[in-house]
Amino acid sequence: MNVDDLPPWLMPLWQRAFTQGARLPHAILLAGAPGSGKRLFAEKLGQSLLCNTRDSQGFACGVCGSCKWFGAANHPDMHRVVPASEEAGDDVDGEVEADSGKKEKKKSDQIRIDQMRDMQGLLEISGHQGGRRVVLIDPAEAMNSAAANALLKSLEEPPIDAVFLLVSHAPRRLLPTIRSRCQVWDFPCPEPAIATQWLKARGAKENAEAALGFASGLPLAALTFIDGPLAEARQRFARDMLALPKGDPLKLAGQWDSWLKAKDADKTGLSMTLLVSWLQRWLSDGARLAAGGDPNEKARFFRDFAPQLAALSSGRGESWIACYNELLAYRRVAQHPLNARLFLEDVLLRVARSTSGKTA
Repeated sequence: MNVDDLPPWLMPLWQRAFTQGARLPHAILLAGAPGSGKRLFAEKLGQSLLCNTRDSQGFACGVCGSCKWFGAANHPDMHRVVPASEEAGDDVDGEVEADSGKKEKKKSDQIRIDQMRDMQGLLEISGHQGGRRVVLIDPAEAMNSAAANALLKSLEEPPIDAVFLLVSHAPRRLLPTIRSRCQVWDFPCPEPAIATQWLKARGAKENAEAALGFASGLPLAALTFIDGPLAEARQRFARDMLALPKGDPLKLAGQWDSWLKAKDADKTGLSMTLLVSWLQRWLSDGARLAAGGDPNEKARFFRDFAPQLAALSSGRGESWIACYNELLAYRRVAQHPLNARLFLEDVLLRVARSTSGKTA
């Protein structure tokens, strides 16, 4: 997978940054859905701002000393602020059960006040090359209230030559005062034809359309369902759901509970919330297919399983829609269920009963 080149649908935003040049605002909020290319864009913009010899389009040269530092992720003027769970720090929050059965501390998924203070301390020092300093905060909505208030002070009185890049999937979760001090750049969803062509150029020959539909039209997110960590997980999910009408929901709940607790679950991005959202997509496609028509047009998320899904949902459209609506309530508590195994049993029993007439 090679995403070194900036995707074509992001070039208008790049031209916007390039033409502003020295007038680039001190704080930019990059807003859009996960997989829209915000982080890739922020990294390229940060590298460009620090590069010694940019090309005619404003892209970093990739070979100067600054670019080599950047490529090694140790540029002294590039400050990345991410949740503790994504960095090699010691911040912890809550507990997880280790293989030994003992409780171990879990790294925080928040951006905390001490991280923000460390960044502010670094910005008090002049840039290594006497030029711009870049702060990348991703995702910005991960800041807790103390960290957000600390950032607000930096935005109100920005250090000289500092550029803040805030990446956000949910900008409305940020303080209004933070949003008001940033220039908001919205990241678009590309035209399907452009997105499909881009995916096929990266090796997705047969499943580009299916992956793109599953990712709601976002190509960078679609890559994770083609050759990324969630590709096999999606296939397993679909196989399990196709087998559910003749299977045992309680047994499947136990298998999924073990699946979520596997060592590599966090690394792949697998979570309870994700599985519930996939169930909703499955039910949505099934309801649409039950209404008839071309499966390839009706199936939005599981186009590669459309014929099997159409057969499964045939004549049960109303019950599939009802089950979809029921899952809206489950999704609200999926992130922190009191008992994961019981939660999965309840969800899968309801899905089996609503979609196939099962009573147990």
